[in-house]
Amino acid sequence: MATRMYMLPEDCISSILSLTSPPDACRLTLVSSSLRSAAESDIVWGGFLPSDLPRILSRSHTHLSFSSKKELFFLLCASVLIDGGIRSFSLDKVSGRKSCVISARALTISLSNEPNHWIWTTNSTSRFSEVIELKTISNMKIDGRIETEDLSPNTTYGAYLIIKVSDRSFGLDSIPCETSVSNITSTVTSTTYLCPLDERKQQLESLFFMNRRRMMEKRVVEGECRRPNKREDGWMEIKLGEFFVGEKSEGVKMKLMEVKGQQLKGGLVIEGIEVRPI
Repeated sequence: MATRMYMLPEDCISSILSLTSPPDACRLTLVSSSLRSAAESDIVWGGFLPSDLPRILSRSHTHLSFSSKKELFFLLCASVLIDGGIRSFSLDKVSGRKSCVISARALTISLSNEPNHWIWTTNSTSRFSEVIELKTISNMKIDGRIETEDLSPNTTYGAYLIIKVSDRSFGLDSIPCETSVSNITSTVTSTTYLCPLDERKQQLESLFFMNRRRMMEKRVVEGECRRPNKREDGWMEIKLGEFFVGEKSEGVKMKLMEVKGQQLKGGLVIEGIEVRPI
């Protein structure tokens, strides 16, 4: 079978390889020189790029320089800023499915323009020019929205709030917040704490907030309250929920809010919300 494949015209081989996957195409470049030429062709890598590629490129914040569609594919895998630099777009290296990060500037954050409550600042590890840091607030609400046309169809996605916790943080693990992800047909809610578990600090604060903690934890649909998880890029993430993208375009809303906002808190740094395939 392999011998018969070598007898096919290169463009025919490329058309066949375009039905595989990016990792398969990369592996096939190592088999032989004839397969390498076919596997690196624009026919193959054009098949791995999104169908709305011109729209994506038109939204790029900077000019993208590339000499082949394979090179463009890996540029997009590394992520590019779009929409004036307030969003980031990327492709999954294995599946080619779309991901998006919505920066803090593109979110709706309660009192975000009040310098007594929040401060816009920079962070050397952020992909965006600005992040937002909480100074102090008692009732926090963060809303994000994404159109499913910016994502891959027939795919389950997770939404994650990307955060850091400063050394001067306070009140973030006293009372859990409610998270939700909703579209036209459904709303899925859960609860989460805003920083990793500090057992000693939690024991002290539980003396004052046990009743409210128990009230909030009763709102959990499954299991216990979530906690932030560490990311490879040095940030942490809080899972807000999941949703499925079908063929029909619609808006998806993502939210984090404190239902009973009485506890002062500060020291939370927000980069944005990432929406990526699960």
